Amino acid sequence: MRPHDNRAWWLMLPALAILAIVGALPLLAVINYGFHDIFTLRDVHWVGLEWFTTILQSDRFLASLGRSLLFSTLALAIQVPLGISVARLLVGLQRGAIWGLMLCALPLVVPWNMIPMLWLGLIDPQGGLIGPGLASLGFDPKFTAIHTWALLLVMDTWHWLGLVVVLAYAGLAAIPPAYRQAAAIDGASHWAVFRHIELPRLSGALSIVLLLRFVDTFMIYTEAFAINAGGPQDATRFLSLELGEEIKGFSYGQAAARATLYFLIVLAVVWAFVLASRRPERPA
Repeated sequence: MRPHDNRAWWLMLPALAILAIVGALPLLAVINYGFHDIFTLRDVHWVGLEWFTTILQSDRFLASLGRSLLFSTLALAIQVPLGISVARLLVGLQRGAIWGLMLCALPLVVPWNMIPMLWLGLIDPQGGLIGPGLASLGFDPKFTAIHTWALLLVMDTWHWLGLVVVLAYAGLAAIPPAYRQAAAIDGASHWAVFRHIELPRLSGALSIVLLLRFVDTFMIYTEAFAINAGGPQDATRFLSLELGEEIKGFSYGQAAARATLYFLIVLAVVWAFVLASRRPERPA
């Protein structure tokens, strides 16, 4: 028998070297800084686990963690079903679907720092396109926590819904037409078609969407800071905003410890999700 040739793996060495330089080394440096109290690069003092215990025992950290997890849950609960629904509509348009995909994907090219400015301009009570109407309804994200959360969710959905639509459309468009024709002949309902034909084909794309969107929403910073800087009364004070405050306050050791904890939280969620997705299916 001819021996298996593994020499092709050597071709991955350049990519692994680049990944180590741009990813692993900075990560190790941040983890190392988390065990020190840093005043300058020449004035570094070992503090061990002091920063980590201080952060984990803080009520503000637990509250911010809860808000971040809640925001991620709400964003995914809105964007994933809505994106799948839009993708199903576009599949029915056939040739006209390309224009719908382009329209949905258009917000994806807008830079992060421009999105809060765009939406603040839209809701401006004086000259905004929808601001006067919202103001007449009492909408004020600067002083109302519910309105601030609603604005952040709408803004994030507008920005990232196109990603869900494009990936869901790719999965739905790959389903052979014979599957749906057979379901129509058998008199299957729309829910049965989605549950037994479309959803299994979307599982791979949805896994990518859930992972990407969870990481993005969990570490939201630019939009939340520009809208209300964590207010009102810390209602939108997410984990990333606390990290940004420590960096701006030159508390680099504590900021590094906090960043390490955030990385471990995201890593744990991703690991749990991968284990759940690999769970063997029960026999029918």
